[in-house]
Amino acid sequence: MKVLFVCIGNTCRSPMAEAILKHLIQKRNLQDWYVDSAGLRDWNVGVEPQARGQQLLKQHGLKTKHLGRMITAQDFYDFDYVFAMDGSNLMELQQLSAMLSPSPKCQIQLLGSYIGRKEDEIILDPYFSQGMGGFNTAYLQILESCERFLQQYISAKKDASD
Repeated sequence: MKVLFVCIGNTCRSPMAEAILKHLIQKRNLQDWYVDSAGLRDWNVGVEPQARGQQLLKQHGLKTKHLGRMITAQDFYDFDYVFAMDGSNLMELQQLSAMLSPSPKCQIQLLGSYIGRKEDEIILDPYFSQGMGGFNTAYLQILESCERFLQQYISAKKDASD
């Protein structure tokens, strides 16, 4: 299973999501997973994630070695799931995917849709927020989304093997 998280600049939400899902996979001792993150813009290519995001991950016992990168056309073929953080990211990913031939088989979804509450399915960009409030909110949304995604995945695998 290969999962890619995408936000606009690959400095806040998507690297946090990458670190969170990697931790949850390790905690559940799941094998054969690859998790990465990317941005839709080149602003942070080669740069470590935003310091407040790294600080928050550290507070939760997580860390990241990710360096920012841009999404590539090949990503749509290499990953099973491409998760967008908000509606504009989703729309742009769908447009990029639609231009490719042959059509990629990856599933492009809003990460927050796994929460199951309409008001929480958009994970707002905390970059311009003051202090840690926006990062805390994004972290909690990402954590819940990733946990529910894994629950659905594990449940579907179990049902398929029964």
